[in-house]
Amino acid sequence: MKKFLTILSVGTLALSLISCDKFFGVKSESAADAAAVFTDYTLSEYAIFGIHESFGMVNSYRGRFLPWYGFNSDIEWYNGSNSAGKEITQYYLSTTNTQLNLNNGPYNVIYEAIEKANLVIEGLNEYGNCDNDKNMGFLLGEALCLRAMAYFDLVKAWGDVPARFTPITTETIYMGKSNRDVIYKQILSDLERAAELLPYSGEGKAVSTVRASKNFAEGLYARIALSASGYALRVPDGEEGTGHPGEIRLSNDPELSKDVLYPKALAYLKDVIDSKTNHLESDYQKMWYNMNNLVTTTGGETIFSFPFDNNRGRWNFTFAGLSDAASISSNVKRGGEGGPVPTLWFDYDSDDIRRDLSCINYKWNKDDSIEPSGIDTWYFGKYRFNWMVAQPYGGGNDDGIKPVVMRYSDILLMAAEIENELGNLDEAKAHLLEVRSRAFPGNESKAQDYVDAISSKEAMFEAIVDERAFEFVGEFLRKQDLIRWNLLSTKMNETLAKMEALSNLTGDYAALPNTIYYQYNDAGDAISIYGFGEGETEDPGKGWEAVNEYFKDSKGKAKFDLTKKLLFKNDPDQNMYWPIFDNSLTNSQGYLKNDFGY
Repeated sequence: MKKFLTILSVGTLALSLISCDKFFGVKSESAADAAAVFTDYTLSEYAIFGIHESFGMVNSYRGRFLPWYGFNSDIEWYNGSNSAGKEITQYYLSTTNTQLNLNNGPYNVIYEAIEKANLVIEGLNEYGNCDNDKNMGFLLGEALCLRAMAYFDLVKAWGDVPARFTPITTETIYMGKSNRDVIYKQILSDLERAAELLPYSGEGKAVSTVRASKNFAEGLYARIALSASGYALRVPDGEEGTGHPGEIRLSNDPELSKDVLYPKALAYLKDVIDSKTNHLESDYQKMWYNMNNLVTTTGGETIFSFPFDNNRGRWNFTFAGLSDAASISSNVKRGGEGGPVPTLWFDYDSDDIRRDLSCINYKWNKDDSIEPSGIDTWYFGKYRFNWMVAQPYGGGNDDGIKPVVMRYSDILLMAAEIENELGNLDEAKAHLLEVRSRAFPGNESKAQDYVDAISSKEAMFEAIVDERAFEFVGEFLRKQDLIRWNLLSTKMNETLAKMEALSNLTGDYAALPNTIYYQYNDAGDAISIYGFGEGETEDPGKGWEAVNEYFKDSKGKAKFDLTKKLLFKNDPDQNMYWPIFDNSLTNSQGYLKNDFGY
């Protein structure tokens, strides 16, 4: 990975030379350039790194897509003060949004990455001898995975988009929207091919989680299959780009039905499980500590992480617990842009270790002291500046963190969901139990009792909906999960009602005291809060510092009106997608038009 910055320009130059022939539709010496590149492993690998380069651009994944897509859900919301950011996350996004309406915004730059992948895939198919050369086959499988991931992200964010699976020519430079099912079927087929070419995690060239593996290809197939066969806002087939408002429905394509996709997806998930080349980490906190320290070797829980260079990426910069500490960044607050919704902590079982790790209600001050941050502002405890030991944060816009794209726990929970849908309740319970038991060290019997009590397909589905929230908060899988389940507005309205009750200490929150207490842990790098848990109403005594009038002022008025922070402004179901922004619409020469009411 350290070589990326020095070789990316080489890979990009090679691709640009090759693309001249494709773009202008004439024969030139660039055909010879393509043969030279794609018969050589090193040059072909440089071309792969050119795809990575597009991911790391300021307004691509690094600074625009990853910080914004996934908000808001029923478990995650935006804490920040950026008004343009609130527009993005609160479902009232305009086509002129200053964060996304850019020449080099995520829509355009993700397509740039796709064009680079198209060139690599075509070149390796033509010249790479990939069926006989395992190393060249690895690169083809990697390019297919990267293109599939990029296209899936486009569909998640924009719905129907142009389907470009060959390099651009003069005839295809402008293109209208395609039915997303065309894209789904192509990328699922691509991932089947990738799974044939790629080695398991830790084998062959798949020795880093920032490189694709068979495990990632198979897991990504399952993730996409669940969405392709699930619910979404769709226009009538053939009316993409006509301005139709759309409706929530399933695909009409029989090839994308659950009956067809679920058995294939389950077979892939079982292959990952049976290969034993990934596993759940026994220590949930250590796993996230390692992630904050740029640990990218395979064989543990992380299957694939974003391929940012060690000096690129804005993950903790955006999502770590809020810090004004001088030891982190002089005179500048960092992190805290997003966090769990204020009610999520209370939804966990009190013995679930994920609760206090994932949902933290405290911040770091300039003098390195730590204090509660207010019931309306929680942070993702999975991401912490003070855990960045191997490469301490230097205070700039980039931190080198490589966000996790897929973990082994997702493999298990997807398998549980599909087994349940196929009528295999016992198999589904076994996968769920494996994930839940890890969350209850020393209390595994509690996890066992919980799973044993599940006696129906409906109850199992509800358990999976909850478990995915507890396991993946802050990893931004939730919004797409809710969309495919047709639960986006339903669950967000449930959260809104909970937040209103929490603001006023009514309903399930009526017993919470108005004074809370906190103390430092033994290491001095975090605090524990007393007063949120059941029965925590009395002064805990020596060593605890009190925060009076935490929820209500001296007159009994709520200090935090959580509903005014707006989880959503417009109906999330109708506004689940971003619009194609004015810049891209203008440059499309009339080929693109927004749907869904934009």
